[in-house]
Amino acid sequence: MPAIKQMPIAIKFWLPVLLCMGFIFYTSSIPGSEMPCLFPLQDIVFHLFIYSILCFFFSRALKNTYLNITRAKIIVFTIIFGIIYAASDELHQAFVPYRSVSGFDVFIDTIGSLVGSLIYPVRKGFLTGLGKFF
Repeated sequence: MPAIKQMPIAIKFWLPVLLCMGFIFYTSSIPGSEMPCLFPLQDIVFHLFIYSILCFFFSRALKNTYLNITRAKIIVFTIIFGIIYAASDELHQAFVPYRSVSGFDVFIDTIGSLVGSLIYPVRKGFLTGLGKFF
């Protein structure tokens, strides 16, 4: 098995995005009656957390696939991606027993997408390189 540095870019950077999307789809397929309540507001925390991770991976994949893309475009494209995926996830839940479509969930997912879209640029020196933002 090849080392991660030898993997093609498409696999190395886009596979985590696809795996995260698959995890979201899988957990959205669980009927609402089978979802355990672990702590108050868990739905909000889970939505923020998973969409932050998804959009972190998405922004990382964009940056490493399209080398000349600006940080501003990465952030905008990542947020748009997060909103579209969140809306499609809510539509999917409409067909799952005891689950419902929630605009509030899309809103929380959008906030998570914003957070995730900012983590990678900040991690890569965003604050020290504001001149390279655009």
